[in-house]
Parts: sequence; C-alpha cells; structure tokens
Amino acid sequence: MNPPIDRPTDRPTDRPAGLAALEARLREDLAWLELPARSWVPPRTHDGRPVVSVAIVGGGMAGLAAAASLVHLGVDAVIFDQSPQGFEGPWATTARMETLRSPKQLTGPALGLPALTFRAWFEAQFGGEAWSALDKIPRLQWMDYLRWYRDVLGLDVRNDHRITSIVPHDDGVVALSVSHAGRDDVVYARHVVLATGRDGLGGPSVPAFAQALPRRFWAHSSDEMDYAALRGKRVGVVGAGASAMDSAATALEAGAASVDLLIRRADIPRVNKGKGAGNPGLTHGHAALPDTWKWRIRHYINVQQVPPPRGSTLRVSRHANARFNLGSPILDAAVAGDALHVRTPNGLFELDFLVFATGFSIDPASRPEFAPFAHHIRTWSDRYTPAAGDEDRELADSPDLGPAFEFREKTPGACPGLERIHCFCAPATLSHGALSGDIPAVSDGAKRLSLGLAAALYRDDIELHYANLEAFAEPEVFGDEWTPAGAPAAPAAPAEPAALPEPERLP
Repeated sequence: MNPPIDRPTDRPTDRPAGLAALEARLREDLAWLELPARSWVPPRTHDGRPVVSVAIVGGGMAGLAAAASLVHLGVDAVIFDQSPQGFEGPWATTARMETLRSPKQLTGPALGLPALTFRAWFEAQFGGEAWSALDKIPRLQWMDYLRWYRDVLGLDVRNDHRITSIVPHDDGVVALSVSHAGRDDVVYARHVVLATGRDGLGGPSVPAFAQALPRRFWAHSSDEMDYAALRGKRVGVVGAGASAMDSAATALEAGAASVDLLIRRADIPRVNKGKGAGNPGLTHGHAALPDTWKWRIRHYINVQQVPPPRGSTLRVSRHANARFNLGSPILDAAVAGDALHVRTPNGLFELDFLVFATGFSIDPASRPEFAPFAHHIRTWSDRYTPAAGDEDRELADSPDLGPAFEFREKTPGACPGLERIHCFCAPATLSHGALSGDIPAVSDGAKRLSLGLAAALYRDDIELHYANLEAFAEPEVFGDEWTPAGAPAAPAAPAEPAALPEPERLP
C-alpha cells in the first residue's frame, strides 16, 4: 500500500511555511482518525503477474477522490492517466473559463477532512483576508490545489499511460491494455473505475451537418486548440451554455474579428434549477428514488438547461464585436470558397470558423477501449419507458448502474465480469445523482463508490477472511491474570425441623 501522505522527496522544498504547517495538521488529523486503514485485501496474481485491487482510469478530481477514499479504507488503488503530470482533467488544458462556477466554500474532494479543503490550502498560503476577498476560485488555481491534493496524499498516479482496451474476464479480473513510452503492456485488476469526466462514455456531440464540413472549418469546445489561430477571423459559436461563453470570450480575447453566438432558444436560461435542488436529501436520496422520479428530476433540469455563469457572459458582452443571435438554430452550413455560409431562420452568416459548444454524447461503442463490453451495457432505455413528451436521449442512453456504480448486463450472462467495471463519471447521474464529477458532492460519491468496492472485495474473499478468522491466535489474556479457586466445601447437613406445639383444646 502507498505511504499515507509523507513523501517529502516528491514535494518542493520551498513550500510556504503556512502550507507546511497545514500538511503537518493533515498528518495529525489522519493519525487521529487512524487513516489510512491497514491493508487487508489479499494479494492476487494472474498469469504470474500481480493483480491491482482497483485500477482507476482518469486522474482528474473524481479519480483522485476515488483513489483517496479507497486508500483510506485500506484498499490499494492505482490511477492511470493519459496526460502529463499536473495536467490531468480539463482545468489546465481544454477548460477556458476564468473562474470556477461553484461557490468557493464548497468542500469538493476533501472527504470530510477540513485540512484537505481548498479553503485550508488557500488560507495557508494567502491568509484569511485574501479568502474573504476572493469571489470565485480561479481555474488554474484549482488545478494547483488538485496537484497538491495528489501529492500530499501520496496517491499512486501513472501519467502518460493510455488505456487502449478494457476486457472483463469471467475469472475475477479485468485486463487493461496500457500504452506507455512506446510500449504496450497488460495490467490486471479486480475492479476498474472509469473516472473519465464529462465525455466519460462517449465524446463530443456535434450536429450531423458538421460531419460533412472539412475539419479545418470547425472544432468542438472541448478540443485542444490554439485560439490564437482565430485572430482576425469571423467566428461562430453554437450554443449558449458555459462552454459557449468561454469559447466565445477566448476567441474575442485572441483577436477574432467578430464572434456570433448562434443560439437556438429565443432567450438564454436565467435560473440554475440544479443549484436550487441541491441538498443532502437529494445527494443521499436520489439513488433510492423510484425510476419515475429520477427521470422526472433529471429531465426537468435538462429541459430547463443550466444558464451560463454571469461572469462568463459579461466576459463576452464587454466586446463590441460580439453578437448574441437568439432564435438562430443552424438550418444548414456549406463551404463557400474560403468561408462557411451558415443559414439560420434569422438570415445567412458568412463565417471563417465554427465552434460547437454542444455538449457530449453517451456512446460507449464509439470508444475503442470500451469495445469489448460496450454493447453489453444495460441502459436506461432497457429499464424505463418515459411518458409521451418526456423522451430524453441523454437519459435513455445513460447506463443503468448498480449501487457501487457498476455496469449491469443487458442480457444476463452475456458478458461475465462486466459488473467489475464501475462508471464514476458524468453518465452515472441518472442512476446516482450528480456525485461523480461535480464539485458539490464528489466526496459523497467517492465514499459511496469506495464502500461498495470494499464490500465487493471482502465478499469475493470471504472464505479466506473466515480462514484467517479461525487461524487468528493472538492472545489478549494469558492465563496468569487469576488463580483458580479450590474445590468448594461440602455443604452442611440440613438441620432437623423443630416440632410444632400441640394445639390448645377447647373446654
């Protein structure tokens, strides 16, 4: 098992004194709570190779929280991430917002440990007054916090490791094909957690007409791209959500000649319904709701849509060359020389480039690494039929997950071992609520996942654990704590009963 947190050789020596003190406090807190628990999962081998108890695919916030929660329970966990160290997740790569949307005081992946919160990390370096003055958390500062989180907990993260195939077996292991440094290898794990983010079971969603356009004319908002290339260009951004505003602002700040937001709706949503519904009751109660209520809640939030953050929207509107085109869905688009002609109900737009801020699809079959099991996943379309008018493609395609976020088979027995793969990313929302990627409840999700995995690992080895119980022979009492008493004295013979007086006779 990994050392709990104290790996000074891995940490810079010029840390602020306040941060060093915070780390000392965290070590003390963990010691008082007796965390991490001692390792208890019996080691296994497969084909002569060691088997990891839990392999986690993805080293972003959700993957880190899941690994930390497992390690605290005494379960070994290894994270595989395809990105270079310090660039896991979207924060320092494809995310383009200036600040996080979430309120700064949310505890995020801290797992109930005050010294592990962003606030503790921030105040240790910049002080309480700076915290009071802080409005929203800067995006790149959040990434710095996650780097510290990984480091201070000593989590085992293997960077530059790309998972190319995941194959569940019927003998209690899952095989992961891993590509690293030009070499291919196989890692065996008893369970695999997919902590793969917003596009966790699919990829970017773009309209069908975009597929017919040359790729040089468009990108998805989640693509890694150099926005400086848009300098002097007429840019269209499809959508009105947070990623649309962030992409539009980034293009404007990079010197785009103009940015036209092409917005399907007649108005931009104003109220974040999901925020209004957030409370511990929903966090812990969603998974136990009847199917009709799960669908009703998530479908309502989808229909209402989440508004873009006010700050992100103002970041766009402060530019005179930004235009908000409401009621302007794209009817078609075609190449016209070196430009695009984009037709909407409000007229024709001549653009040099389009950015689709159109979200993500759930389509495991589109991911080569999921091909061995994708078609066996039971989805909500296999489980539930909504009322007419409440159809929702995103919800229908969502996986129907078990209590530990595990996949279920569409046809029982068709894909043995599928239940050893766990979906701890955005598509788990309909089954479990927003616990597997959003900051507000990620700790609750990580704990639910890790407790379920610990229970499954224990159940699988119950015979061995029982044998260990029988074989356990560490005495706590040694026999010298008392002196045996002698035989008790023989009881005395009972006394003869006294004679009763004769009764008086009446004259």
